[in-house]
Amino acid sequence: MADTYTPPVTGTGAKATIQRIGGYLAGMIMPNIGAFIAFGLITALFIPTGWLPNEEFAKLVGPIISTLLPILIGYTGGRMVHGQRGAVAGAVATVGLIVGATIPMFLGAMIIGPLAAYVLKLVDGFTQDRTKAGFEMLVDNFTAGIVGGGMALLGAWGIGPVVRVVTEAAGSAVGWLIDNGVLPLASLLIEPAKVLFLNNAINHGVLGPLGVAEAARTGKSILFMLESNPGPGLGLLLAFMFFGPMAMRPTTPAAIIIHFFGGIHEIYFPYVLMKPRLILAVIAGGMVGVFTFMITGSGLVAPPSPGSIFAYLAVTPRGGWLGVGAGIALSAAASFIVAAVLLGFGRGEKKQQQEQEQSTEGATA
Repeated sequence: MADTYTPPVTGTGAKATIQRIGGYLAGMIMPNIGAFIAFGLITALFIPTGWLPNEEFAKLVGPIISTLLPILIGYTGGRMVHGQRGAVAGAVATVGLIVGATIPMFLGAMIIGPLAAYVLKLVDGFTQDRTKAGFEMLVDNFTAGIVGGGMALLGAWGIGPVVRVVTEAAGSAVGWLIDNGVLPLASLLIEPAKVLFLNNAINHGVLGPLGVAEAARTGKSILFMLESNPGPGLGLLLAFMFFGPMAMRPTTPAAIIIHFFGGIHEIYFPYVLMKPRLILAVIAGGMVGVFTFMITGSGLVAPPSPGSIFAYLAVTPRGGWLGVGAGIALSAAASFIVAAVLLGFGRGEKKQQQEQEQSTEGATA
């Protein structure tokens, strides 16, 4: 079993079930945070709008986000279900999603990786007692290859198109909210979709083109700021740093730097998946930010790429920094407050730490 880096969930009921699902999803991401950080650093440094633009190094960005990261997620998900054999089957199956995909298949990898491993686990259970002595390696290799290849075909033919439909539906829903003039409510869809790694599809597929058209007419657009605002993620990570699980707190400073200064929002998604109720915090932050942008008449002249504070300042029109800064700051404050409340201001973590210390002292006595 892979280390999920998430605290165990006890109890029954809908809340515990949701927490287990969120913890399982986070367990596929957290072991690969190093790869996400590598992607974030390369992106922030070497893309054309980065700190050290470099055309050759920037070529790494596409393959990492479209190929490497989904395969790592599928590999880890498969390993969580059926060890190393499940990991191999999950990685092979994930390739079926990647082929022909126009968006990063993170969500699809979270589905097909564990599914391929589970199918292989069932096959192994069937063949284990029926395999003649001396043929174990032959049977094991062929069953893993057949299941992995078959699931890759299923991913390319069935699961991949379903994920694309879900992505397009989420984008269309955001577009409807924009058309009907209820921009703050767009955060109800944008923030949950971001956590499911649909942020690029929403930003580049819906908000970006609409924002470009509006900016061409008026000189700026608020649409560039709906998904890319770094405030909600900053507030969430700050709450995690002060009140989150003890084991996770040391990881948040680096995540804050990558997120807020590097503009790589994917770094905070696993923290929400670990405790799904925290989606309310980023929704609140997003809504407060959009409302502030609206009442201050803020907008950007171009998409902030990546969505860091520096990119925001670079594409803010002259005289607009106050409104943009206020929206980011207030959204971070709202997200922090709501997340801190949902985390109980760390009281549960302190109690758990005290219980662990007491049990340790009892064991050594």
